[in-house]
Amino acid sequence: MPNPTGFKEFSRELPSKATPQERISHNREFVGTYAEDQLTRQAARCMDCGIPFCHSGCPLGNIIPEFNDAVREEKWEDAYQILSATNNFPEFTGRICPAPCEAACVLSIHSSPVAIEEIEKHIIEIAFAKGYVQPTAPLLKSGKTVAVVGSGPAGLAAAAQLARAGHTVTVFERDDRPGGLLRYGIPDFKLDKWVIDRRIQLLEDDGIVFRCGVEIGRDISGAELTATFDAVVLAGGASVPRDLNIPGRELPGIYFAMDYLTQHNRRVSELGIEDDEIWVEGQDVVVIGSGDTGSDCVGTANRQRARSVTQFALMHQPGTERPAHTPWPQEPHIFRSSTSHEEGCQRYWGINTKAFLADEAGNLRALLVSDVTWETDVMGRRIRFEEVPDSDREIPCQRVLLALGFTGPRITGLLTELGVALDERGNVRADEQAYRTSRPNVFVAGDMRRGQSLVVWAISEGREAAREVDVFLTGKTALPSKNAVGMFA
Repeated sequence: MPNPTGFKEFSRELPSKATPQERISHNREFVGTYAEDQLTRQAARCMDCGIPFCHSGCPLGNIIPEFNDAVREEKWEDAYQILSATNNFPEFTGRICPAPCEAACVLSIHSSPVAIEEIEKHIIEIAFAKGYVQPTAPLLKSGKTVAVVGSGPAGLAAAAQLARAGHTVTVFERDDRPGGLLRYGIPDFKLDKWVIDRRIQLLEDDGIVFRCGVEIGRDISGAELTATFDAVVLAGGASVPRDLNIPGRELPGIYFAMDYLTQHNRRVSELGIEDDEIWVEGQDVVVIGSGDTGSDCVGTANRQRARSVTQFALMHQPGTERPAHTPWPQEPHIFRSSTSHEEGCQRYWGINTKAFLADEAGNLRALLVSDVTWETDVMGRRIRFEEVPDSDREIPCQRVLLALGFTGPRITGLLTELGVALDERGNVRADEQAYRTSRPNVFVAGDMRRGQSLVVWAISEGREAAREVDVFLTGKTALPSKNAVGMFA
């Protein structure tokens, strides 16, 4: 049983980090690790709460109290088996997941939650070090073939589960290396790429074939794909960035965030850069957008030695207390600062960008902005905003990074060829129970189905879609479902 008084005996601690001045001098991960006694103490904070709401807070349904208790007792293999029963890639979620499970922790009602994300990362790294992480695909194959389109977290999770079920899996990736946004999008200082390569090697050892540099709809037609494979899983993500179509948008120096981040990923990995180089050294940089992608741009710009980094948010600055419209155990909308913000960033809240302004030579010199106020409902939810009169002003800059999220999947090419139905938001239509598109042997998972979301949701969707594919191919399945927490349904 968990230690019922551990949360009283030990306070929440996180591993040490390199100083901002040190870490912006390189592109490697900079978060340290717990000493073994620290790790077991943090796990001991998991209380005997009766109803572990962290289960529902985690989209994967991770069995958190049980793996915490195994860590507390230093039963490392047990901890790994419990964690890997519901999560294919704890080394990813333990580094880049925003940890909605911690928001749902019972301790977070009145105190600091259990450090679930860090414990998860430590479990998987200990498991790798001790040799517990091994290929899992059976020697006896089903004779069925599955194509997975996209090698981001949803595609990788679907491929891993389908290989575990005995199917022959081929993953198609249009980039030159697998990983999707994990590789080309997430900065190396948050997720070193050797972490991805280590997992890809395991998936290949499971018999999964990766065909990189192959775009379905260009190199292989949708018709050929569906005719060649018994089932297809679409996991191409939501790749169309949201634009800011205001006067001056055509000026040089304005880039989508993902183009900037992807290019820096390639530079760090010493891969070629085909497009015009985006480099912000000595420039005044403005990042428009307040989410994780915007934060990643801030950290990357600091590592490129920008003269100044500023981040805009249209919404007003959240408070530090949980608002009424996100009561526990929901993920609260509160003020947060990332490690990138610690490294240097001027943040503006409640600001609307109205135009990009040019100098006499036609180069970007500033942004025209105004302050806004938000009307909220009785629960504190934002309804609409209005400009503050006479608040127009200019913010000098020579580079702008648009981190406004994504509107949905790219429709031309594969989706057009397959003729799959779309929902009202432009995502591929499929419900959360069957994950099946309007084409009988075509399934969809991740951001391509649900829209832009978290890595943990992508993994969950990939796992659940794989389960439905297995049922489609064989009439039954032994793959676990998050609805039967940790058990085989």
